[in-house]
Amino acid sequence: MKSRILTGLAAFFVLLLLLLPDDFAALSPWAIVVIPLEALVGVAVVVLLPPRARTVTGIVAGVLLGAITILKLLDLGFGVTLSRQFDPLSDWSLFRAASEWVSESFGKPGAVAAIVVAILLAIALPVLATLSILRLSRVVAVRRSLALRVVAVLGVAWVTLALLGVHVVSGVPVAGRTTAAAAYGHAAQLREDIADMAAYDREEQADAYRDVPASQLLQGLRGKDVIFAFVESYGRDAVNYPQTASLLASRSSSLAAAGFQAQSGWLTSSTIGGGSWLAHSTFQSGLWIDSQRRYGRFTEGSRYTLTTAFSKAGWRTVAVMPANRRDWPEGRIYGFDKEYDDRTLGYKGQGFAFSSIPDQFTLHSFRQMELAKPLAERQPVMAEIDLLSSHAPWDPVPPMMSWDELGDGSTYPGNGGRGGNPGEIDNEEASKVRENYRRTVEYSVDSLVSYMEKYGDENTVLVMLGDHQPSPIITGKDPNRDVPITVIAKDPKVLPQISSWAWSPGLAPAAEAPVWRMDAFRDKFLAAFAAP
Repeated sequence: MKSRILTGLAAFFVLLLLLLPDDFAALSPWAIVVIPLEALVGVAVVVLLPPRARTVTGIVAGVLLGAITILKLLDLGFGVTLSRQFDPLSDWSLFRAASEWVSESFGKPGAVAAIVVAILLAIALPVLATLSILRLSRVVAVRRSLALRVVAVLGVAWVTLALLGVHVVSGVPVAGRTTAAAAYGHAAQLREDIADMAAYDREEQADAYRDVPASQLLQGLRGKDVIFAFVESYGRDAVNYPQTASLLASRSSSLAAAGFQAQSGWLTSSTIGGGSWLAHSTFQSGLWIDSQRRYGRFTEGSRYTLTTAFSKAGWRTVAVMPANRRDWPEGRIYGFDKEYDDRTLGYKGQGFAFSSIPDQFTLHSFRQMELAKPLAERQPVMAEIDLLSSHAPWDPVPPMMSWDELGDGSTYPGNGGRGGNPGEIDNEEASKVRENYRRTVEYSVDSLVSYMEKYGDENTVLVMLGDHQPSPIITGKDPNRDVPITVIAKDPKVLPQISSWAWSPGLAPAAEAPVWRMDAFRDKFLAAFAAP
């Protein structure tokens, strides 16, 4: 009896691994009503092999099944957060960022527990898969004739069902080959990755602005402080919320009343759900950087960036990155003169979940450290500011404070440095999560508009844009990658220089406003503000 129970458990475990999909949309209790092709092939191979070869094949098959299952689990996670599959060639470096996100959002114990579980799972799956397959192969070897008959019947059924395209639920064919498809998909991805590295090298060498003289660069912005502010997870879906659209309309009116002009369009981001650095590097470099592999190539090279152009033309260049808590060697690739991060922005208040520093304070601190002196007494400043308050888990939302009372941030109301704990986030209705997302985006946008109204003048130009759309929990399955981008200026000579872009007036781009890929922006911007 014990032996039969163990054999039954082994069969169930192998079947579970074979039927596990790599897409959350295919997760269903009805997925058990599937005939896995891999199981039929496996039984046929076991029947035909001699004992020694059968054992070696069983070990290899168990290790491979465990490894492919790990890849499918990673695909599930990446699909939920980044709307794409895991890339074994370059995505391993993201696990450090994931650990930091868990630690900052839910505490260090949660991060440690997640790491321990991941390690145990990575060890247990191949081991248990191997032991299960070896046990089943011994049972099949003893009952060869019965096994062959069952395989023959199920094989005919599989072919028939595959030809007819029978599904129990949408996306789950009864004639299943999930594991084989996942293995083939990652093998094909590996070939594409290798080819893509050569393509990237060719693209990097093509640069129309690398050798442009300083006298011809950015003449249309001479003597102005230029701020490029990324609003985390600010995408087309955010603009579609009625409340956000109302805020953008209201703040467009208040900016106009204060003498500012604004024009907005759309950019298609190179990433979605996360990986903000891919969008930042795409925007700055004019290269399509949509993977860790391409980002690694970028950081190893010497690409001419927007920052490089401003520096060459006489601006002091500054990066403000409140998410960074350690040195950032990649800054040298962009060409920044100075970098500010969590350690140097001077915030003494409590953190707000992953967003350790509220966006309004980030802007306040930047101004104090870089723009406090009149422009006549310093270089004009070009800054990239990567705002953070609208980063997941989108709760709690910092309050808007009086700019004159921000001080060192200790006046912010305390929240224990935490957003909702993992249980609260998991159990919330999707509508509640979307509501929190909307409110944080509105806070970030309002902080920037309020900053311009308080401190902006004719020598201030703000480029406000999203880095990427949020995760599929907000956007749903297969969203587009569009993010809004807005240029705000008080000097009436600035926006006419981009009139050919045909952008929409105000802070909200019209649905039909022009859409460019994000890598197109660098050259269009440099061309618009070049010397006449």
